[in-house]
Amino acid sequence: MAAFGIRQIALPAGTLPAVALGSLVLLVIAAASDPLAKRRVPSQPPVATVAPDATVVAIDRLLADRRAVAGIEPAGPTDELAILRRLWLAVAGTIPSLEELRQFEADARPNRLDAALKGLLADRRSAESLAQQLALPLVGDEKGQFIVFRRDRFTAWLADQIATNRPWDDIVREMVAARGLWTGTPAVNFVTQAAADGVIDADRLAGRVSRVFLGARMDCAQCHNHPFAAWKQSQFEGLAASFAQARLSPVGVEDDPRRVHRIDKMSVAAAAMPMMVGGGRNVPPRVPFGEEWLGSGGTHRENLAAWIVHPDNRRFDRAIANRAWGILFGKAWHEPVDDIPDPGAESSSEDLLDILGDDFRAHGRDLRRLVTVIASTETFRMSSTHPLLEAPEDCDSVTQTWAAFPITRLRPEQVIGAMVAATSLQTIHQDSHLLTRTIRFFRENDFIREYGKVQDGQGQSLPATIPQALVQMNGKFAREMVEANPITATGRIAGMASDDTARLDTAFLVALTRRPSTDEREALQALLSEAPSKGRGVEDLMWTLFNCPEFCWNH
Repeated sequence: MAAFGIRQIALPAGTLPAVALGSLVLLVIAAASDPLAKRRVPSQPPVATVAPDATVVAIDRLLADRRAVAGIEPAGPTDELAILRRLWLAVAGTIPSLEELRQFEADARPNRLDAALKGLLADRRSAESLAQQLALPLVGDEKGQFIVFRRDRFTAWLADQIATNRPWDDIVREMVAARGLWTGTPAVNFVTQAAADGVIDADRLAGRVSRVFLGARMDCAQCHNHPFAAWKQSQFEGLAASFAQARLSPVGVEDDPRRVHRIDKMSVAAAAMPMMVGGGRNVPPRVPFGEEWLGSGGTHRENLAAWIVHPDNRRFDRAIANRAWGILFGKAWHEPVDDIPDPGAESSSEDLLDILGDDFRAHGRDLRRLVTVIASTETFRMSSTHPLLEAPEDCDSVTQTWAAFPITRLRPEQVIGAMVAATSLQTIHQDSHLLTRTIRFFRENDFIREYGKVQDGQGQSLPATIPQALVQMNGKFAREMVEANPITATGRIAGMASDDTARLDTAFLVALTRRPSTDEREALQALLSEAPSKGRGVEDLMWTLFNCPEFCWNH
């Protein structure tokens, strides 16, 4: 595919819709310093040069062999700013601010991308973004019953665990087996998301566990044996029975040892209820494979949790490796993400999910390590352009061999996050002024609600819609963000940049994380020089950049 172009939608000066005046209360938080100037940063300790990571080398070799067999040459490497943008979008859900870009470019250390990724993973914003992405398959995107389910509490708790780099298996163990109130013990919201009318749906939980933690659609065997896989109805019933003891009480989620999983013979639906005689059958807890991994001596949920995260359960590590690959690339290694191949189909050295899964397990189920390995691969740092992408009949070969970085549509939180970062100039994080963070929170939530979904409950992409494009082009938030006033990037670029060349450079940096090409300079110089005012010219430029394909896609 040819490189993204902005000229196809560039507008002549004066065509941008009128922009509403921003709130004057924001003036109290406007920075006094000039963020447009290149800043000196404190000298940094050098990043040690180390031998290439063995796991990264193994992944690069695997993909190189796949391309060689197909006779496909890989795309060349892309520039560091493009990689930095990918890292920010994947890990933090936004793009770097101008302040952060200046700091990155001023860093003369070798391997500065590795240092930037390390700092990004330690940033609270990354923990929150990763928690939001993982919460979608873990507890869905529905609000559920507010009395017993608090999605916001769960997501905040998950962000806390990721921020402290708690091992993934410890996090999962708590989600599956925790007891307590959904407010005081947020991990139990993984269980209460399946509650309806005061009853916890064991079937729903079994289906979620199998899809998210094992990458298997065992719930397709809920009513009968799976028509296309080896899963049996009895296996799914046994998995669901592990949640039969769980019940809601005034003290939250607890486990009642008297409760069993009962199948009413008049119905295929399963329910947890006190033991009864006649009218159906009781189903004991059972796992579909690896029975020797099952815990003992605890509650059924505790025993199941021990089985899920057992070191020999390769499905557990493969499932999160596949999801992490999807987070970094915008496209999972295997899709659908909740129906991945069984382990053992290939040798571990020939299966990318096993290579990643083995490394993940060997390093204590460290999520930061997993992200770092994937982001260090040759494929992640490739260009997204490739000659074969120009021909529709050859696109599949490039995609199947990962011969170029995949181009994927931004999620709504990434779109609004990037717009906020681009119009803020300076970094907005947990240490920013409370008013700044509050305004950003409500602005982002309102935009996401108006924009709508781009993924289903398992993270699969949904088709783009015309209303979504209109929200981004002419919505209230887009108009407010490009308004040229003293506290927006647009106004400060217009007023502080030395000339139109500097205005173009700065606008491209904040919006697209790069500088304009020669052709783009020629095409857009008139947009600024012919505008009735500097502010109006930069408004038109920023609106154009926000709505060009390059801004709306990860590439």
